[in-house]
Amino acid sequence: MTLPELTRRTMMASTAALALGLGAAPALAQTPEGVLIVGQIAEPKALDPAAVTAVNDFRILMNVFDGLVRYKDGTLEVEPALATEWTISEDGTVYTFSLREGVSFHDGTPFDAAAVKFNFDRMLDESHPYHDTGPFPLAFFFSAVESVEVVDPMTVRFTLNGPYAPFLSNLAYPTGLLVSPASVETHGAEVGRNPSGTGPFKFAEWRSNEAVVVEANPDYWDGAPELQAVVFRPITDANTRTAEMLAGGIDLMVEVPPVALSQFAADPYTIHEQAGPHVWFLILNAKEGPFADKRVRQAANYAINKEAIVNDVLEGTAEVAAGPTPPAFAWAYNEALEPYPHDPEKARALIAEAGAEGAELTFYVTEGGSGMLDPVAMGTAIQADLNAVGFDVKIETYEWNTFLGEVNPGLEGKADMAEMAWMTNDPDTLPFLALRTEAWPDKGGFNSGYYSNPAVDELLEAARVATDQDERARLYKEMQVIVQEDAPWVFVANWKQNAVTNDRVGNFALQPSFFLLLHDVTKN
Repeated sequence: MTLPELTRRTMMASTAALALGLGAAPALAQTPEGVLIVGQIAEPKALDPAAVTAVNDFRILMNVFDGLVRYKDGTLEVEPALATEWTISEDGTVYTFSLREGVSFHDGTPFDAAAVKFNFDRMLDESHPYHDTGPFPLAFFFSAVESVEVVDPMTVRFTLNGPYAPFLSNLAYPTGLLVSPASVETHGAEVGRNPSGTGPFKFAEWRSNEAVVVEANPDYWDGAPELQAVVFRPITDANTRTAEMLAGGIDLMVEVPPVALSQFAADPYTIHEQAGPHVWFLILNAKEGPFADKRVRQAANYAINKEAIVNDVLEGTAEVAAGPTPPAFAWAYNEALEPYPHDPEKARALIAEAGAEGAELTFYVTEGGSGMLDPVAMGTAIQADLNAVGFDVKIETYEWNTFLGEVNPGLEGKADMAEMAWMTNDPDTLPFLALRTEAWPDKGGFNSGYYSNPAVDELLEAARVATDQDERARLYKEMQVIVQEDAPWVFVANWKQNAVTNDRVGNFALQPSFFLLLHDVTKN
């Protein structure tokens, strides 16, 4: 029996278990050892590391691909991966990497310096013959790269246009994962449906809206994985995902709805939690409509009862956010900032002062997506709080990938506000990609609310080239003060990620990066 046939039978067994009810134990025995069934929160957009932005997709990619470096287990510290070592020039502009010998992509082609150059040139060089296989939405991560040079077959050199403090961390992020050049040349723009990396698992098949299947790579440079295969199932509805977990249809469930946690508090389940750099916020349209006035943006922050959302909707699995930088970045976080208090009277006063009483607001909400917690329940609570201070809020709800297609190009002419969540790898990432003037959607960024403040722009540009961490911290902390005052977002919550496994799963742990690393996981 082939692996796809095996995993398809596994899928049929798990579906039968759900149909028979939550006590359908006999179906569990049909789930084979060594095949892990993961309940994902959405259908992936693509399996091309350079073309996606969602943690939902990253959770698959990190098991199929490697980068030059990776995050050390349990940390956000960088360690060697496909590069064994590297040197950095005294001025911080030249990085030279020695590559790991004897590694091949899953399609059998060799990993070497030419492959590294191909990946970055494809992303950054518009004249590259395969640049049109994009889009490359996080190419911002490597905007400082001036050139990539093959020194010899196993040595590659990056020259930057100036010092760039987050460079190594960004190389460990999924955007820095390396794809087989041969797979790009063969599949072109469809490479995201036909991925080939060097990681612990090899792509087997993708059945749309049903499953992505990956199988063990026995020749993995860091040792063959314990699992035979992993099946990633997209189950958008949180209640359905919970029911599948209880029925035995899935072995591992990510982003457990807070209201469901109590159902997994005892055997045969284990709840896993891990703090990380997460911020859940509302993008406000600062270009047009009521939120073009800072007073109205501040009013929204006062109007929404974030404590109630954290305690009642999220069941205490998060903390109220004070600004754009997650406290997980302890060295760069401004502890002096206090969250906007819930003050409806202050909100009403600001709305009246701005002449925005009765303003009609269109609010984009997603059914579920990367780090969005319980988005429909949160959106409904937010709608009620805003209506209570005199707004007239209309919610429009979208499936995750459709939601991204509406929000990422910008809210102009469409909506006044939208839910959003980011899990980031460096305090530079989120503000640089989503708060700078040069990050407006028409300039290729994710500043979908069109916020602009020259002082913030200057601080962010300075922080990313500062080589002293204390100086970077000072700049980020100053930025947070200005952004909190300008209120381009409603700062809602910093979430502690969670997952649940059944008692057949072993050696699993969540990562502060929010990635799902399955190389060492077992299933009996």
